[in-house]
Amino acid sequence: MTNTAYETIIGLEVHVQLQTGTKLFCRCSTSFGAEPNTQTCPVCIGMPGSLPVMNQKAYALGLKTAVALNCRIPEFTKWDRKQYFYPDLPKGYQISQFDLPMSEHGWLEISDPKGAFETKKIGITRAHLEDDAGKSMHDEAAGKSDSRIDLNRTGTPLLEIVSDPDLRSADEARAYLTELKLILTYLGVSDCNMQEGSLRVDANINLHIPSGDRTVATPIVEVKNMNSFRAVERALLYEAGRQIEAWHTNPVELGSPGGHKTTRGWDDQLQITRIQRQKEESSDYRFFPDPDLLPVTATADDVAAVRGQLGELPAALRVSLVKKHRIDEYDAHVLVNQGRPLVDYFEDLAAASGDGKRASNWVQQDILRLLNEMGETIEQFPVKASALGELLKSIGAGDIDNTRAKDVLQEMVDSQSTAADAMVALGIEKVDASDLESLCQELLEANPAIVADLKAGKRKAVGALIGQAKKKNPNVNPAQIKSICMELVNKM
Repeated sequence: MTNTAYETIIGLEVHVQLQTGTKLFCRCSTSFGAEPNTQTCPVCIGMPGSLPVMNQKAYALGLKTAVALNCRIPEFTKWDRKQYFYPDLPKGYQISQFDLPMSEHGWLEISDPKGAFETKKIGITRAHLEDDAGKSMHDEAAGKSDSRIDLNRTGTPLLEIVSDPDLRSADEARAYLTELKLILTYLGVSDCNMQEGSLRVDANINLHIPSGDRTVATPIVEVKNMNSFRAVERALLYEAGRQIEAWHTNPVELGSPGGHKTTRGWDDQLQITRIQRQKEESSDYRFFPDPDLLPVTATADDVAAVRGQLGELPAALRVSLVKKHRIDEYDAHVLVNQGRPLVDYFEDLAAASGDGKRASNWVQQDILRLLNEMGETIEQFPVKASALGELLKSIGAGDIDNTRAKDVLQEMVDSQSTAADAMVALGIEKVDASDLESLCQELLEANPAIVADLKAGKRKAVGALIGQAKKKNPNVNPAQIKSICMELVNKM
């Protein structure tokens, strides 16, 4: 691959299925997994004479999202028909919004705690409502070439969120999608389940290449069929490489003859993009106002009311956790990225234990591990934050070390008992300070060679004493054994 310098230009179109019980313009269910073509009616399949009625909850969820994305909310918006023919679009058009969308000109701030890129604001071109098409299912088994249509999804409410072309790398694109998904789930506007089609991503990408005293742009490619954020990342990396190679083979510029926009599909198995078709322009869709739907208005008071009910969004929550619990930014990112219920558990645990850093470490390491093993959510976790807080207090007081505390937590999970009862069940007892000192004195007298090493500055030698102490009494705290032994050696 050539080493030619270039800048990657990326814009993302995210389609989010809103969490409503019924479709955007009819009362058919939006539940996932029903038998094909069982959740349809004359409205969503476009029967002559049927009239749509807007789902007010869908509009409210869209408005809530737009306000959270710092968008400008116009007082007046209307519905348009987007005309195109495809077998899974029974009306022959999609109800969408063209020149007067419900929101526009917003932004979303992204960051990377690992430092791959600086914090930056990504512009939001628009976020508008539209109804979904159906689903085409292609049977490519041996000897078959059938395609079937399932119209259950037809008419499902979607919010299309279009970013400005402000992203400059696959890392930034993934960070943008992660942050956007977090906001959507924190707001409760969508479950964002990509496997069920609740969140779908199309990526527009081209390159800006320095050429003499000017910069040239390669033709824009829209990449589709990406079913995970990791797939988006890989597709963008591949496509950037493909475009620079294509430029050196045939240097066609955007807008010049042959430099039209194209659509390519991501082949996840082969990790490549494949050409699908030339990209349509807005004029191809022949937009015109939908004559069957009334315009929608949103007053300044309506927007202010929505803004007042948003609550703490992920970016602000991270800052709050760092200040309140004295954890670092990376830990705050990890906790917030797990969702609000886990953050609530962490905050309760930090309050109960009195140690935010220790609470953060235990949630990230042990609680998440156990949840993964059990296949449960934090709401189903049998150990309450207050109970685990007592165990963390015991660690802080030196009554138990981290290793044995992990055994106690497992016992608490298995028996759904308190920390105190779990320690009794495991035979764990607090060792008296005088007993610890006597044990350390005994060990030092029995190991003169180790004492000599410690006096010579070989501090690692104390590890052998800790190992012997644990064999004599499994309940001793290694940190306390180390401290007492070093203190006694220094007095010799």
